[in-house]
Amino acid sequence: MRSATIERITKETQIRGSLKIEGKGKYTISTGVRFLDHMLELFTRHGGFDLKLEVTGDLDVDQHHSVEDAGIVLGQLFSQALGDRKGINRAGYFVQTMDETLAVCAVDLGGRPALVYKDLVKVVHVGDLQTELLIDFFDGFTQHAKANFHAKVLYGRSNHHKIEAIFKCFARAMKYACSKDARMKDQLPSTKELL
Repeated sequence: MRSATIERITKETQIRGSLKIEGKGKYTISTGVRFLDHMLELFTRHGGFDLKLEVTGDLDVDQHHSVEDAGIVLGQLFSQALGDRKGINRAGYFVQTMDETLAVCAVDLGGRPALVYKDLVKVVHVGDLQTELLIDFFDGFTQHAKANFHAKVLYGRSNHHKIEAIFKCFARAMKYACSKDARMKDQLPSTKELL
């Protein structure tokens, strides 16, 4: 079973996290930002992962460090759990509805970080989350997972639904990208033979 445990301690945040890729959708998540907790719970359940993430951050300053560093640790957990990445599908995509909203996400775990993110969110907060920080969360993830990640909301009304569609879509794209292809079990998914 592919798994990882990470502890990241800085002057701004203290984070403990663990991940099982072949999980059962179980989670224990506390970031100090309840809406982000909810999105990570959705991600875990829809991806079929097991995730524990405990973040203590300087929320008296603002949410930036906690949200960004949660993304960093999530990326590190996946990178560590994937190991040498032999036999994985490497890329995955999904199209997700959330009532009136439609989102598409694609991920490539090929070793080169890149982020393209367009959520069409038009408000400063959804719940208690500062919505502009989602870019920082996903950038932290892509840099440390060594992944390309593209997310786009095509249309929708509810800002909550737009973000939720992205996280559900992200989960299912990651689920496929992380899954193994038995025919390729001893090979890297690259003609370069290097990720």
